[in-house]
Amino acid sequence: MKLKESKTFLNLAKSFAGECQAMTRYRFLEYGLRKEGYKCLAEIVDNVAYNEFTHARMFYTKIQSADNAVTDNIDICSGYPFKQKWDITENLRLAAEDETNETERIYAEYEATAREEGFGDVAELYKNIRQVENCHRLLFEDLYNQMKRGTLYSKSVKQKWKCSACGYEEENKEAFAVCPLCGEKQGSVMLKLND
Repeated sequence: MKLKESKTFLNLAKSFAGECQAMTRYRFLEYGLRKEGYKCLAEIVDNVAYNEFTHARMFYTKIQSADNAVTDNIDICSGYPFKQKWDITENLRLAAEDETNETERIYAEYEATAREEGFGDVAELYKNIRQVENCHRLLFEDLYNQMKRGTLYSKSVKQKWKCSACGYEEENKEAFAVCPLCGEKQGSVMLKLND
């Protein structure tokens, strides 16, 4: 079977569109975080958005290499989430939910289809991306839980807090509200994940 004649080919196109949308949703989240002063948290989300860009690029590359033929247009019909609002904490929860759906349902199905149709390289691509998306889920769950509990910048034991702008470090249970060295606000303090 040729890739362009397979269900896997359409799944690649759906995946490309989904990754592009996820990247844009995370850019919205990053924008909101920066606007609220969460500079270091925004940089973490920016990295996830770049991961989604790379996933889209990988799917696009598979589509473009299909049977060495030109692909002008691919009609796809698929559902994509539009749940996020301008609430940072809730958007972190929704991001984790979306990653779970992608990892456990959609990409697992697409991986199985690719294997059934004899496209082992595409199946491996889905398997590897599922692993990364699961890491995204865990990250978003961790950030959501810390935001909800108010432990993003407050821990039960002393730890080292570091300003991302100037490198100043201080050991305390809570991150400094304003960096004593450069005056950056708390949102520039590097975060401790997996609280």
